[in-house]
Amino acid sequence: MQADDEATRCCAPSGHQGRQEEAVALRSRQDGATDSRGRTMIVTTTENIPGHSVVRTLGQVFGVVVRSRGIGGNISASLRSIVGGEIPEYTRLVEDARRHAIDRMVANAHAMGANAIVMMRFDSGEIAQAMNEVVAYGTAVVLDPAPLD
Repeated sequence: MQADDEATRCCAPSGHQGRQEEAVALRSRQDGATDSRGRTMIVTTTENIPGHSVVRTLGQVFGVVVRSRGIGGNISASLRSIVGGEIPEYTRLVEDARRHAIDRMVANAHAMGANAIVMMRFDSGEIAQAMNEVVAYGTAVVLDPAPLD
């Protein structure tokens, strides 16, 4: 993937906690996405963003989500694991948790006054066998020129 393709522009959900369909993550686009307040946020796994300079580093920023499958999902996933292959119930759980963690990280970065997050990473773990923890973290920065609003 080229450096331009690494940049992801995200926005926080518009007031509905837990509604993943509200989340927006657009890859490989330079015009970006905005949240309900019209704010743009660049989120990238790289240290540098082509066409922008970091003028201020604000510090670490993160978003944490802990999710659990319901008993029906766990039974269905257990039956699928006997046959082998992908377990869609758990795939959706992890994808939704990652999106939600990014949304929380972006909201925290906006609260710090950032207009971008660089060096974004994920970490995940299991809590009590039935729960999945996902952390999205990176460095909140101010870019010049600022992303287009």
